[in-house]
Amino acid sequence: MTSSMTQKITEGPSAVHGTGVFAVASIAVEELVGRYEGNPSEEDGTYVLWVETDDGGWEGIDGTGVLRFLNHSQSPNVEFDGPDLYALRDIAPDEELLFDYGEEWAHVP
Repeated sequence: MTSSMTQKITEGPSAVHGTGVFAVASIAVEELVGRYEGNPSEEDGTYVLWVETDDGGWEGIDGTGVLRFLNHSQSPNVEFDGPDLYALRDIAPDEELLFDYGEEWAHVP
């Protein structure tokens, strides 16, 4: 992540679950928040993000950066496009960044 991106987010205690990711500065709708960084993984795990490849397959990224602490919401304010995370709406400072983990999490608000 560029230094301007890392200056806009931080990790901290979450009311949703454990540790979360929070805005420390305003983030505008459609703004690039950051890139999910980590090591390639062929196995699922707590911090593995599955990204669809150009050929329709999937590759796992075992997160090592702050974005690994993103929590789930069925009303997300961010979404991934590949490993890049974008704001779905304007996000205020101190607001937790949340994304929809997918169908397997449909029973969790």
